[in-house]
Amino acid sequence: MSPESAGTVHGQVAGFDHVSLPMQHTDAMVAFYRALGLQVAEHPHVVSVYAGDQMINLHRPETWPKKGFTLRALAATPPCGDLCFVWDGTTESLHALLDAAGAEIIEGPVAREGGRRASASSVYVRDPDGNLVEFMIYD
Repeated sequence: MSPESAGTVHGQVAGFDHVSLPMQHTDAMVAFYRALGLQVAEHPHVVSVYAGDQMINLHRPETWPKKGFTLRALAATPPCGDLCFVWDGTTESLHALLDAAGAEIIEGPVAREGGRRASASSVYVRDPDGNLVEFMIYD
């Protein structure tokens, strides 16, 4: 859409609804995201992970490589995601949760500015497929 025609559009992008990623290790991924306290729903072709009103669809390993499965990023293979969650708690409580989930902290806490355009600190881990998972704690 050209900038000239943008004025005739009635509406706007309001935020993210969900993202989708391919996965390799279904059982480990389900256990990891459940250990983080997230709701997980298993479906025949996808595992849906819910964080508030947003969702991450993890395409099962028997689904994403299929030739006919074209509604995905063309070059996406696991691990291909960098996810960032907002942590509503202390750094200490986050460390306790990550320890319980078996996640090794690879960096942090480090100072960052997030999507809220505000100061925060971030802690980084990897999920069982190797995706980078960031937890942002706003000041």
